[in-house]
Amino acid sequence: MDVIATAGHVDHGKSTLVRALTGMEPDRWEEERRRGLTIDLGFAWTTLPSGRRLAVVDVPGHERFVGNMLAGVGSVPAALVVVAADDGWSAQTAEHVAVLDALGVRHALLAVTKADLADPAPVLADVRERLAATSMGNGPMGEVPGVAVSAATGAGVPDVVAALEAVLAGLPAPDRDAPVRLWIDRAFPVTGAGTVVTGTLAAGRVAAGDRLQLGDREVGVRGVHSLGQPVERAQATARVALNLRGTSVEELSRGDALLTPGAFRSTAELDVTLARAPEDRLPAEVVVHVGSAAVGARLRPLDGAAVRLRLATPLPLRVGDRLLLRDPGARRVLGAGVRDVDPPELRRRGAARRRAEELAARPAGTAGAAAELARRRFVRAADFAAMGWPVPEEATAVGPWLLAPGLVDELAAALPGIVARYRQLRPLEAGPPVAVARRALELPDDELVPAVVRPPLALRAGRVVVAAAGLPAEVQQAVDGIRARLAADPFAAPDAEELRAAGLGPRELAAAVRDGQLVKIADGVHLAPGFEAQARARLAGVPAPFTLSQARAAWGTSRRVAVPLMEWLDARGVTERLPDNTRRLR
Repeated sequence: MDVIATAGHVDHGKSTLVRALTGMEPDRWEEERRRGLTIDLGFAWTTLPSGRRLAVVDVPGHERFVGNMLAGVGSVPAALVVVAADDGWSAQTAEHVAVLDALGVRHALLAVTKADLADPAPVLADVRERLAATSMGNGPMGEVPGVAVSAATGAGVPDVVAALEAVLAGLPAPDRDAPVRLWIDRAFPVTGAGTVVTGTLAAGRVAAGDRLQLGDREVGVRGVHSLGQPVERAQATARVALNLRGTSVEELSRGDALLTPGAFRSTAELDVTLARAPEDRLPAEVVVHVGSAAVGARLRPLDGAAVRLRLATPLPLRVGDRLLLRDPGARRVLGAGVRDVDPPELRRRGAARRRAEELAARPAGTAGAAAELARRRFVRAADFAAMGWPVPEEATAVGPWLLAPGLVDELAAALPGIVARYRQLRPLEAGPPVAVARRALELPDDELVPAVVRPPLALRAGRVVVAAAGLPAEVQQAVDGIRARLAADPFAAPDAEELRAAGLGPRELAAAVRDGQLVKIADGVHLAPGFEAQARARLAGVPAPFTLSQARAAWGTSRRVAVPLMEWLDARGVTERLPDNTRRLR
């Protein structure tokens, strides 16, 4: 399906032309028909001779309803510009064209209506020349195709249809794999069905059973209609009506958006670049239009065409979105492209100018994404995608995080110095805990630390250590003495007095345990690594079941050592304690 929106001055025949093209009445309100004036959005559709299905959004032309007009054209890729032959270019025509130009609409067809009342040729030439200077002037010779038509007599209607076919054939293919962002332009109750919303699906797909995000909650899609018919699935570009489960009409309004959960970031502050550098002083307050939404905003010029907006209500925006900024007092509209939906704070003197320079220098596409990732250093991949950025090929993925190109090498080079300083202050500790290393490297999450640990550093027991660092010389000498004793008699654990005499207090013993040179069985009981296999081997020669006394005799040690050693073996499943307090090897 293709979708196109009308544009043009009031009473220039937009609705009449839509009726001639589709055979449908686009005006919805009784008041509209009584006054002969389109007040709100109207919708009609038809099948063109080529088989293309075309939906038309008919917008109001009166200046008082420009907000409704903007809601209709915000998500539509092409425009049908209507100018009457007996009136020509008017102020409201200029305003509508300025809106289309600000929104960056590149595909359009000019229809000069009421050709039965006046010669259309002068109006065709004049308006095509004006449109050539806008975003729509992208055809051959920069001209917008134009057709003269009389909806009243039917003359020229086939020519409009043929020209529409040509314009629609040139539209870029929509991204049907993109996440859904459906800007709601109508919400109403349907007896027996509940709440129904309509909008233009500009990208993605939606089907019955889908869950979509609405504000801070999710709603279910009970059913999907397109062009008045139920469908299992609708895909962009399309006019759709969704029957929602779990929400009432009173909870919805024009400008709300239905979103693929987690795919968009709602933001109240963003940096944009104006399509054209401002010639006059920018207003302090504007109305921001995107999709069918209209939100007040405070505007802060940065420098040149760069502007920061602070929205009165957060909107789900992405980098690359096109906005329209309207100054209601001056009836002026400005087009703007979203450059950042999570901009940095501007605190220091000159920060606004430097930010503008940064935005001006940032390239588009993946190169721009790489520059943005370099500025942020690290970001969650899901958040980066929700901002609208593609993942740069050079980025490093660590779990849910993306790190800027080269950042892992930079952090890995800094980590040995951090470990060395930590051990200088605490020589009995093998190295800093992971959390300490993370804070020193200014990383947001402990899970990023392993990615920057490289030899001779290693992760051991939750610390970043030098793999071959060892203990201070005097401590190592004392530990070597204890290990020599245990080598001759593996279960002759020295008591507290012997350890103190050797210069091994609680801190030194803890360091030896962390370094893997001793194993703590219980308070005051330390053995050498490998004791477990030796204990099992000696018990294998004792008939089962055996008592604690028999085990102690096999080990040749005291009860002070035998009791915690047996409990150690029980806890690790080496031995099994029986109901009569005897044991057996597992």
